[in-house]
Formats: sequence, structure tokens, C-alpha cells
Amino acid sequence: MHKTVVINVVGLTTKLMGASTPAISAWVKRAGAASIKADTPAVTCTAQATYFTGAHADQHGIVANGWYFREECEIKFWRQSNHLVSAPKVWEQAKKLDPSFTCANLFGWYNMYSSVDYSVTPRPMYPADGRKIPDIYAHPAGLRDDLQASLGKFPLFQFWGPTAGIASSQWIGDAALKVDEQFDPTLTLIYLPHLDYNLQRLGPDDPAIAKDLLEIDAVVDKLIEHYEGKGARVILLSEYGITAVNRPVPLNRALRQNGLLAVRNELGLELLDPGASAAFAVCDHQIAHVYVNDLSKLKEVRALLEATPGVERVLDEEGKKEFHLDHPRSGELIAISARDSWFTYYYWLEDRLAPDFARTVDIHRKPGYDPVELFLDPALRLPKLKVGLKLLRKMLGFRYLMDVIPLDAGLVKGSHGRVTDSPEEGPVLMTNYPALVSSKAIGATDVCQIILDHLIA
Repeated sequence: MHKTVVINVVGLTTKLMGASTPAISAWVKRAGAASIKADTPAVTCTAQATYFTGAHADQHGIVANGWYFREECEIKFWRQSNHLVSAPKVWEQAKKLDPSFTCANLFGWYNMYSSVDYSVTPRPMYPADGRKIPDIYAHPAGLRDDLQASLGKFPLFQFWGPTAGIASSQWIGDAALKVDEQFDPTLTLIYLPHLDYNLQRLGPDDPAIAKDLLEIDAVVDKLIEHYEGKGARVILLSEYGITAVNRPVPLNRALRQNGLLAVRNELGLELLDPGASAAFAVCDHQIAHVYVNDLSKLKEVRALLEATPGVERVLDEEGKKEFHLDHPRSGELIAISARDSWFTYYYWLEDRLAPDFARTVDIHRKPGYDPVELFLDPALRLPKLKVGLKLLRKMLGFRYLMDVIPLDAGLVKGSHGRVTDSPEEGPVLMTNYPALVSSKAIGATDVCQIILDHLIA
């Protein structure tokens, strides 16, 4: 098999490429490129599962970044077990063709307990005193210590949150080079999230994005030089395009105001109670799975969603089949936002009643995706001092609450999940073996076979 690397540059589109991506732009002139027709929802976990299985969500089961676990009556986001992906993966298909094949997956999602040979993924430690300590999970287990001894601790707080930036993608790129030097895998999958941050904070049209493009371009250039120097076939791709938004849509507030959503009071604050609700929305960027526990309310819920400003379409059973989302994990209804809108998970009607985790970076506790975690609360006086004092409490072993995230969803200027209107705004696949991509436009499910073709053709 031919040595192959897949570099996933999140948010990269042909519209963004140009003067701010000199290395990528020069490379693609001698490579081949195709636009990717993303699946709905165009979000991280669904896109990766589709790329790596060649199947739609109705087969692989990853209907969003998170969903309602009906048996537990709990909403869970950002699970990590690869066993949740129920279709054969590209590395499993390759292994059947050549038993000597090996694969490394560096920071792709669902990367724990996977059948890859080498894996690295973020996995913070959560001691009982409430601290969150940066760390990774790796297989084989010793790789965790080897990488952090060589590269330093994984910069978790630059991977997500108000300080998210280039440091995490640089660390991932350097880790990929270390893994390649040590194990020389046949296929390497590399996830570089850097563009995701300011494209959501500022929107794709902000001039400041040029700096982010230059930063990720340098990381990609280093990787391409290394892998091409070893004769590898290089695929550069993205998962989705991020478009400008100006309207957050709080579906859960609308459901609550119409008597459909239940909350539970704990210590004077409100928690969404999905098991007791007639209906609730699991909001994920520009799509929302709406679960209707009381099916007698289904028509009422659909009418409410369709009447909500910012909702472009509501999928029922037939619509879910059309979009390959008719899976038991999906909601009874699925809302898709308008181009300029996105769905916030907020369900409280007064900010003073918001749960304590709403003002923190807490991707697992929140019952929906929250891009506002990328911001420090602009209302804070001396925010860096406040963060520093809280970190001091952490260092001294005291419990602390890093409540520095605002509750203003209007701060978010970019989103994704709804398939973009034009190909230049959507995801792209580029390769230094252009003969292996026969069309200028491909489907998301085609990516798996293209990877296999790079390995075997």
C-alpha cells in the first residue's frame, strides 16, 4: 500500500484560500481539487464519521455532535468512544486488503477504544476537587507520556475556549511528525481545528481571519513538506464551511414559553429536564434535533418551529429520509436554520436563573453546543485579573468556578451545520494525486473511497 496522509483543516474553503494561504495555494496549483457536497448536519462528528466510513448518518449513527440518549433521558455531547460509530471505518477496510496496513488517528473525534493502531485525542483529567487538568489519551498508552515529554503538555485551553488559538494545532502537527517518525503508519489522519475559532468568533468576512489563515498555512506547509519528503500521497480536506450569522435562535425558550419544556430548580438555578419535557431541542450550530416525548404534541411542535424566525426548514419522517437522518438517535423533528441564523441551547427566561455551568467552558454538561464559550465576558472588569485569581485558587487546591463566559449569543458571527449555498463556501478536498479524484464535485460519502484509492491505486 502507498503511504498516505489526510490533513483535515477545519473550515478551509476555496473562498478563503489566496494570499493568506501562500503554501496551500502554491501546492494546490500542482495538485487536484474537488468541492465536497457536505451531508446535513455539516458538523464535526457527523462529517468525520461520514468521511471515514463512506456511509450516511442513517447507517453510521452519528446524527450530530451530540444527541438525546433516550434510555438515560440525558443529552450528551462530545462522546469519545469509537464504538458509537456503527459502520466499518476506512482503516478497517484497508486492513482487510492488507494485514500489514497501519493507521494513526491524531485528534479526530471518536478516537478512544478505536481499531486504529495509534491514536491521540484530548482527554482532560477531572480530579474530585473540581479542577480540569490538560491531558491526552493515547494508544498505545506509553505514547501519551512520550509525546508530552517531548512536546510539553497538550495546550487544552488553546484547543477550545476564550484562549483557543494556533498553539493547539501546532502541537497536533508536531505530534503527527513524532508519531510518523516512531511508527511510520501507512495512513495518518490529522485534525487541525485552528480556523474554527475566529471564523465563529468574527465571521468569515472579518479581515482578522487573514492572520489565522497564515498561521494554519504554516502548520500545513510543514506537514506537507515532511510527508511528501517521505513519498507520501497527501490529501488536504475540510469538513464544512462557516458562513456569517447575525441571528441566534433560542428554540428551547420558544418551546418553554408554549408549555412544552420542563425545567428543574437546583440551588435557585434552572436545569433543563428533558425526561419530563413534552418536547425540547438539542441545538447544534445550525441544526437542532427536536425530541417530542409526547407525540400528541407533534403537530403543535412542528407548527411552532415552522413559525419561529430563523428556521428555514423542519424535517419530519420523510424529510429525515431525504437527508439520510432517519435513525433512532435523531429527534422526531429536525430544524435547519436560515443561512444567517444558528440555534442556541438557551432555555432559561432570565439570566439570573441560568445554571452555573452556562457561564463556564463545559462542553459535556451543557445540553447543546455553545460557541459563546469562545468569548470572555466583555462586561467583566479586568477579566485577565479575574481569571488569574481563579487560577490561583486552583493552584492552591481550592474549589473554583471559572465563570467568565458571557450569556450573549449575539456575539457569535459565524456558524455551520446547514449546507452552504455555494461550493466555494463549502468544504474542499485537494490531493497531490489528482488522477485519483475523477470529478470536480464529490459527495461526503465519496471521501472514504478516495482515501482507499490513495492507499491501493
